[in-house]
Amino acid sequence: MYEYPFVEVNMPVFMVDQVREMFPALVSKDEQPPPIFLDNSAGTQLPRTVIEAVGQAMTSASSNLGGMFPSSIRADEIWRSSHEAMADMLGASLMREIVVGPSMTTLTLHISRSIGRTLHRGDEIIVTHMDHEGDISPWLLLAEDLGLVVKWLPFNRDTWRIEVEDLNALLTDKTGLVALNYASNLTGSINNISELASVARSAGALVYVDAVQLAPHRLVSVNDLNCDFLVCSSYKFYGPHLGILWGRESVLADLDAYRCRCASDDPPEKFETGTPQTELLAGLESTVAYFQRLGEMCDYSGSRREKIVGAYAATTDYENGLTIKLIEELNEIPGLCIHGITDAKHIQDRVPTVSFTHATVSPAEIAKTLAQNNICAWSGHNYAYAVVKHLGLDEEQGVLRVGIAQYNTENEINRTLEVLTRLLG
Repeated sequence: MYEYPFVEVNMPVFMVDQVREMFPALVSKDEQPPPIFLDNSAGTQLPRTVIEAVGQAMTSASSNLGGMFPSSIRADEIWRSSHEAMADMLGASLMREIVVGPSMTTLTLHISRSIGRTLHRGDEIIVTHMDHEGDISPWLLLAEDLGLVVKWLPFNRDTWRIEVEDLNALLTDKTGLVALNYASNLTGSINNISELASVARSAGALVYVDAVQLAPHRLVSVNDLNCDFLVCSSYKFYGPHLGILWGRESVLADLDAYRCRCASDDPPEKFETGTPQTELLAGLESTVAYFQRLGEMCDYSGSRREKIVGAYAATTDYENGLTIKLIEELNEIPGLCIHGITDAKHIQDRVPTVSFTHATVSPAEIAKTLAQNNICAWSGHNYAYAVVKHLGLDEEQGVLRVGIAQYNTENEINRTLEVLTRLLG
């Protein structure tokens, strides 16, 4: 029988067993253990309270907004309270700075049309080699439609981050927009958005930030970032399938929206087309409540925002411990190459998304073997198409990606490493 090598890692104290009890997908059924979910960079499991909130709204608020009868009044309440909750989650000043839509990609495609009305042929936009296609393709399409000039911002292969000097080299007085990545969905690296955004805005550019991979693992404080827009996806942080956009109030108010003629011309309504997904908005509010509850469990008190801050403080330390363990032991496997930061001293500069390739075994074969052992992980480019190309990797095979979440355990990491070591070692 294979004996897993013992490696001592000082894991932060965290009530992971209590957390797991809140997630129905993590409970054993018919004496069968649940899957090991390490596909969390693509989407997380949901707490029971979120699932219940969606169901309750479908029976009590399945109505359009603006009516005088109970189900419509309840739908109005859910719409407003979910936007207020996300404002607290992201550290926004105003509820009307929060726009909710079907997905981050849909929101970005939509808002890019409005931003395009402020740009002119020959203006320049900057996209990065570090981003998900959801924050690249919409701008490439806009450039094609309007005759804009596209400039590509690389990430530094030594630091795995976007450096200010590289951004400075691309900025001109014709730069209209800079689309930045907060944390890579392939390398896991976190950028210094506040610094980068300040440089871009000083050149007169709008700054659009993809925080989809950052929001599940690090606290977002939009008012400290100097950006104009920030987008994230609630299904990446234990919520329903929705995208959320924060926009600076003055910028949202000035933008022309693609909307029906009789729709409101006020943000956020003017950017939220059609009947809202009320049941999912109820789940979104419950998702924020989950973080609030987690903060309370970790002995944090105060406002909703203060409890959310506490939840992130506790879970970040815990996830970092699991990530260090995973990286250190993956590095012991011959022929395996991690694409991202591996130095434990720089763990704060990455989220717990770890991608790797092997010299002789394809990512697809690794993913298949993990799945046969009830371990969920993704292979391929994972829509980090520009990243894969920038790294010179096979664009179809891509990488094997492991995404850790706050409900994962040390035993699950051990089990995953055991399977990988048998296959690759």
